[in-house]
Amino acid sequence: MKKFKFTINGNSYETEILSVEDNVAEIEINGTKYYVEVNKVLNPVKTPRLVRTVAVPATDNVPSQARTSPPNAPKGSGNIKSPLPGVIIDILVKEGDMIRIGQKLLVLEAMKMENNIEADKAGKIVLINKQKGDSVMEGEILIVIGD
Repeated sequence: MKKFKFTINGNSYETEILSVEDNVAEIEINGTKYYVEVNKVLNPVKTPRLVRTVAVPATDNVPSQARTSPPNAPKGSGNIKSPLPGVIIDILVKEGDMIRIGQKLLVLEAMKMENNIEADKAGKIVLINKQKGDSVMEGEILIVIGD
């Protein structure tokens, strides 16, 4: 539990309190164990228990909203969002490129694994929000696809 050093009449003593139950303490002094009765009740120090709240990712304003547009959605702009937090390793397209469904757009490193982010719709790259080496959070818009 706790270690102490005492000097009494010039003699050095190394002590350690091993345990405390009610008013009896088990103490080791210079390697010898002693049971010491204390006149008052000792309250042993308890380690506090850590309580963590449930972590809910705040990625989208509306949790039920899809992160990407489905392939059969009508034409129009669509957002490619980060599926998980990570770092962008490589961007394989540039603004103005025409892309098709399933084409690899960028590579995202997350949890020491490389993840290919693919297009979920065909169209033209309107905007690339991030650069190579940028850190991204889950749900961040990476690329905007238009007509």
